[in-house]
Amino acid sequence: MSVLLESNLPCPLLHRGKVRDNYDLGDFLLMVATDRISAFDVVLPCGIPGKGVVLNQLSLFWFEKTAHMVPNHVIEGIADVAQLKRFGVNAGTDLSCLAERSTIVRKAERIPVECVVRGYISGSAWAEYSRKGTVNGEVVPSGLRESQRLSPPLFTPSTKAENGHDEPLTRRELVDLVGQDLADELEEKSLAVYSFAHEYAWTRGIIVADTKFEFGIVDGQVILIDEVLTPDSSRFWDADDYKVGQPQEPFDKQMVRDWLSASGWNKEPPAPMLPHDLIQRTAERYREVYRRLTGSTLHE
Repeated sequence: MSVLLESNLPCPLLHRGKVRDNYDLGDFLLMVATDRISAFDVVLPCGIPGKGVVLNQLSLFWFEKTAHMVPNHVIEGIADVAQLKRFGVNAGTDLSCLAERSTIVRKAERIPVECVVRGYISGSAWAEYSRKGTVNGEVVPSGLRESQRLSPPLFTPSTKAENGHDEPLTRRELVDLVGQDLADELEEKSLAVYSFAHEYAWTRGIIVADTKFEFGIVDGQVILIDEVLTPDSSRFWDADDYKVGQPQEPFDKQMVRDWLSASGWNKEPPAPMLPHDLIQRTAERYREVYRRLTGSTLHE
């Protein structure tokens, strides 16, 4: 599969993020999921073939499945670039790269919070718990083991940093940032969507160990935006191989993080190039988690 690291379209570029290129279409936005991959808040020099298609299609899948719970920003997924004519994108330009990896969305006022939900104790949460007995500064039960399920799941928000690293937010800090009512609503919606997704994914042989959501406001209403329950925004595990007390085999980009950590890289730009076999294995994992969750196979 070919790799798209950067899109260049005949419409105003609003923002080029770690993975997505967002274009201003007047009343709407065009979100293009590239094949860029980031780790430790740094974009790597290589892409993962087909990754943007997986992210976009899996997000569309989850947005549709959770729309009855929380409204979202999706107007239309782009399966055929001819659709873009209706939104004023120049059809005379070669737009073939956009098919399956782009979506027309509503403009929203972004809430500057990463709404993280942890259903299992792993990653940075396990590291903090091992040192201090807390997660996000909050005391949690003693005696937990690595990868153990948390009941109920924990809402552990963080800042949404434009540059640098996101920082954990305590409940008090979240309230100070957005107000009590909005803080409560973000927590309620995040936990509800996570619980729904966890239950569904379990029936497909996947554990959603943790995930993060982003929300925005349109006409005074809180809606889901950005991406939802993808291998970039979530920690996915194979339910059949799950064992408490140890790290789990990832179905997400954790293998990339692990390789980078073992490489001796200082986690500051520039990031090293990934080996070819790791790029291929990561691409295969992304497609496999899509197949398991949706029951469909993406074209290669």
